[in-house]
Amino acid sequence: MHIRTAAAAAAGTLAVLALSAPAAQADSHKGDTVFTSVTFGKSTLYLGASTAHGLTVTATAKDNSGIKDIYGGKLVSPAGRIAFARSAVCTRPSSTTMKCVFKYLLDPDGADYENLKNADAGTWHLDAEAAAKDGDYYGLTTSKTMKVKRYARLTATQAGPEPVAKGHALTVTGTLTRADWTGGGYGGFGAQHVALQFKKAGSSTYGTVKTVTTDGSGKLRTTVTAHSAGTWRWRFAGTGTTGAANATGDGVAVK
Repeated sequence: MHIRTAAAAAAGTLAVLALSAPAAQADSHKGDTVFTSVTFGKSTLYLGASTAHGLTVTATAKDNSGIKDIYGGKLVSPAGRIAFARSAVCTRPSSTTMKCVFKYLLDPDGADYENLKNADAGTWHLDAEAAAKDGDYYGLTTSKTMKVKRYARLTATQAGPEPVAKGHALTVTGTLTRADWTGGGYGGFGAQHVALQFKKAGSSTYGTVKTVTTDGSGKLRTTVTAHSAGTWRWRFAGTGTTGAANATGDGVAVK
């Protein structure tokens, strides 16, 4: 796949810059060259443990003298990994503008060195430069961003005993896991706050009853008092690097 770390993307200079450059840099520009629009096919891309996903980024630049070319078009991860476009199709909608459509393939299968690792989850940015015919330019560094997150899963909610006597204790369990891009498969996601929700029989809306923290293996277990029949489920809101997840609910009758 067309993806590699900044250290491996080129010799010497790039490797040093990848390690020593500030975490955020301002865009650079000269003259009246501008990017009039940068659109990501998805604002957030959720990746499981093995399946690669495509992504399209469309960038349009303008200069009164006309745009000579749009260079780069690289996607850069929080860990400095660079995804190069597998294809780039550029057109000239007018004498002053150029529009380029870049297509990428992001592969989370960590079995290959060049594929994604867990450290790559988070905010990615587009690195590109529009060069005008009169020598003006505009360089995007970290201003145009999107999210690439690890896919999360919640096992089906288990609540018991079933049926339960009104006013008695009900034990609810589950497990939260997320994709492991580095090692493969899915692993328990520990120390995460997960909402236990209840939907009363006849209702279409869940409400949060309490929040429970997963143990080191991602397991959830709590006890509540049963007041009425309905469905219980777990709901994880996600993090900056991991997607949200809803568990399949478990209906419980109250006698």
